[in-house]
Amino acid sequence: MTTSKAADGRRRAAELVQLIGRDDPAADQLLDGLTDLRALAFLGAALSTLARTEGRLLPPAQRAQANTRQMHLGALRDANRTDPDGLRSWLRRAAEEVRFIRSLQATADRAG
Repeated sequence: MTTSKAADGRRRAAELVQLIGRDDPAADQLLDGLTDLRALAFLGAALSTLARTEGRLLPPAQRAQANTRQMHLGALRDANRTDPDGLRSWLRRAAEEVRFIRSLQATADRAG
């Protein structure tokens, strides 16, 4: 049984977020290994879903800021729609955004 491209994107998204969190050079290897625009897009969709889903759990002010950052990331994605290197840059920033949202949520949880 083969996995779907969406499932591959979700798996890679989780892996990329972990690698970036450890500042592991394997994050660049993962991104560099993706040359197909569709694979890059599915990874990006999974990262965007993570960021939006987890961002909804933030307090209102932080949630609004996260939404603004998502809009900026969308503009970066759109500007690099056909450029694999540009999309890799967008993916790295999207994974960093997921990590940032998680750190904000952890801080809010400790304060609450």
